[in-house]
Amino acid sequence: MGLYLVEPVVAVYAFAGFLMYPLVQQYVYRRLWEELTNSTYPAEDQGSRCGNHSNHSSPHEDVQRAASLFSLYSELFSMIPSLVVTLVLVAYSDHRGRKITIVLPLVGTLVYGVSFLAISFFRLNLYLLIVSNFVSSLFGGLATFLGGCFAYIADLCADGKRRTLRMAGVDMVIGLLSGVSSLCSGYFLRAAGFNWPFLTSVLILSANLLYVVLVLEETVVAPPDPPPGPEGGPSPPRRWPVLRTARSVYGLFATDGRRRNAPLVLLLFTIASYVFANMGGLSSVTLYELKEPLCWNEILIGYGSALSTVVFLSSFVGVTLLSRCLPNPAIVFIGLLSVMAGLVMIAFAETTLMMFLVRIPMLLAIMPAPVLRSMMSEIVSKSEQGALFACVAFLENLSSNVAIAVFSSLYAATVVWFPGFTFLLAAGLCLVPMGLLCAAVFISPDEAKEAEPILSSPEES
Repeated sequence: MGLYLVEPVVAVYAFAGFLMYPLVQQYVYRRLWEELTNSTYPAEDQGSRCGNHSNHSSPHEDVQRAASLFSLYSELFSMIPSLVVTLVLVAYSDHRGRKITIVLPLVGTLVYGVSFLAISFFRLNLYLLIVSNFVSSLFGGLATFLGGCFAYIADLCADGKRRTLRMAGVDMVIGLLSGVSSLCSGYFLRAAGFNWPFLTSVLILSANLLYVVLVLEETVVAPPDPPPGPEGGPSPPRRWPVLRTARSVYGLFATDGRRRNAPLVLLLFTIASYVFANMGGLSSVTLYELKEPLCWNEILIGYGSALSTVVFLSSFVGVTLLSRCLPNPAIVFIGLLSVMAGLVMIAFAETTLMMFLVRIPMLLAIMPAPVLRSMMSEIVSKSEQGALFACVAFLENLSSNVAIAVFSSLYAATVVWFPGFTFLLAAGLCLVPMGLLCAAVFISPDEAKEAEPILSSPEES
């Protein structure tokens, strides 16, 4: 007998992924250090790599720029296929089931993990990581996986408040398990090197894939095959998946008149701009922690990542409590202010204590995402949840990839004269989702009553 619990899948995926992903930048950083300096990376002797330099062309700064540009190239090569697969798969799940949107990203992450293990074990060319990232993106990515999971939850939750809390719970699960995994990764790396964490991640992902395939139940029943043609002839051909996807996404904005389109579009761009600012600002944190004056080692990086767990937990508690007394837009505003405060503090953090304290103003920074998803989910009918979350996942994926590429190049260009510039820029960009949300709130009240028939008739196309 199967289960309708997708949260364990998210939890195991987060643990396995963040056992591996925090080590990626560190592995690339160490390999580039060895190539650019022709010396072994001084993991135990921080002073030899983070000493006081009187010029701006120290080996450490060169490695910082090279590592940042490597991240830029990796994101650029994987962005387009990941975007296309995300849009097609999650929208197509309205017709063929949600599990395909969960299975394929797990396969892609497994491919990436096996490739990373091979590159680390056999000391293959570092730039093969970019190739493996491109191949894994053909199966979708984190945005595809989460888009499918959120659509799965929307299928099971008819009540808006329950849907909001369960989506916030998914974000909390990701934060908790990724924090625990990140904390373990630092000690794992120091005790066993890079190979064993990668192998452990691969084994955990394999077990997770088996659970999804064999145990997790489907929430969308695929339509039966078309009946045979007249006189026993062949069945009429099905529409191609891409065409059905295009029809689903088009129908999301074309049906039921224009009364819901404006707030829906504004909310879509609100979450996209939030992801752009948040992901862009946080994309260079590990590199910032590795450079002077912080000069963190793998243990401190693991502790820092683990402390981010508190942000996910406190954001879930914040959504749970604030949803009882505040409207959804107010919760989103509080979350955006939390992001801004944390990014400004990172920009001027020059001590280990200050960097750890950054998590305090960011305690509610994850709240905007689940609340915005729930707000959009309430606007559309049940039969359009896949198309909606395909658009959400597409925009989140696009925003995060573009943000990482843009902010990686900006960090490489500004690391010498002011490494905190990118964090201040990201904080300023949080004003964009604030403005978009204000516009959505301004035009929504007059149309709220008109939208009720949409919400009460899930059979509408």
